[in-house]
Amino acid sequence: MMEVNKRAPVVAASEIEVAAAPEIVWDLIADIDGWPHWNPAVKEASLSGGLTEGSTFRWKAGSGAITSRFRRLERPRLVGWTGKTFGIYAIHVYRLEPRDGHTIVSTAESWDGWPARLLRRRMQTMLEDALHPALQALKAEAERRAAPGVAPSARSRRRRVVPGKEKDDYGNAVR
Repeated sequence: MMEVNKRAPVVAASEIEVAAAPEIVWDLIADIDGWPHWNPAVKEASLSGGLTEGSTFRWKAGSGAITSRFRRLERPRLVGWTGKTFGIYAIHVYRLEPRDGHTIVSTAESWDGWPARLLRRRMQTMLEDALHPALQALKAEAERRAAPGVAPSARSRRRRVVPGKEKDDYGNAVR
């Protein structure tokens, strides 16, 4: 079982209920290249190699570029990785629990390293402020994909909204 570092200077957690099967939620989290299409905080993301424990991925959130490595992959229950950026060592874990046809998504993250120790309060607030909006974005996309009448091929398509247009790349009206 993978855990965050509960003794790190910065630790935060959040939880949300999603009206979708754990497999749909897990597939969204594990599709690193698709993160920018549903999570507005992620500007770029790319997986190197296949989706396996030990594989690396790089992503940008805010002004920081992060290099991460999958540590645990248990479809459809758990996704865990570690990452480094600007002297911060992060551990992130998603847990998915089926409940009454829905999924309870729990996420937790810890930050260690000299910046986290030096700027503990500011970084604690930054991490807390990031986790729940990411879960809300995950919920919205998972529920969209799980909606009745959405064809299986449409569920796996990535949605990229083009700035200045009223429709996304697939001709769907932008909300």
